[in-house]
Amino acid sequence: MAASASAAGRDTVRALLRTHGRTYAEEAGITVADKPQPLYRLLVLACLLSARIRASVAVATARALADAGLKDPRAMVRASWQQRVDALGAGGYRRYDERTATQLGDGAQLLLDHYGGDVRRMREKAGGDVAALREVLQEIPGLGPAGADIFLREVQGVWPEAHPAFDGKALQGAERLGLPADPEELAGLTGRADAPRLAAALVRAALDKTVVEDVHGELGEGAAG
Repeated sequence: MAASASAAGRDTVRALLRTHGRTYAEEAGITVADKPQPLYRLLVLACLLSARIRASVAVATARALADAGLKDPRAMVRASWQQRVDALGAGGYRRYDERTATQLGDGAQLLLDHYGGDVRRMREKAGGDVAALREVLQEIPGLGPAGADIFLREVQGVWPEAHPAFDGKALQGAERLGLPADPEELAGLTGRADAPRLAAALVRAALDKTVVEDVHGELGEGAAG
């Protein structure tokens, strides 16, 4: 029975990855790697996604900030407050644009002052302890517990100590799909390299019931084939 359940879970995960297995970083044009610029852009994306705003708007805004050249802490600090507001507005992030423009400037300055502008030094400060890393990440203005969890979900493919990172929203999606609502069990259904894709897809399943319908449809087509 357990083997059968595990096989069914793997089938569901494969169907989910086929239909919705794209990370939020990928949607924002970020290729996550253990390098300063993509990690900073991911940190900014996590800040944007953690607000009460549609994920699609947050992703579009992360792209708009990059298009405006605000891809690293120094560029973010050099930009004027109004330039940051304008870039946020270009992405549709208007509800929180003024506050977020301030937070982005303050966060970039904090990174420069305390970590040499390199997010990897935050990881070093945590010393491999994920709980400590979650706390360190929250030093960034505007990045609370939810934002830290988003960052860890997306970075777990390149920072092994963050794996498995399936937060409460991802676990809600797992329940909707009949998958185990346990990070370790979910991790056992796919490799670490695919864990960020799985986490993002599970979040989409929690937010949109049509994701579950898509997966069931994919599974049905596979059975018919």
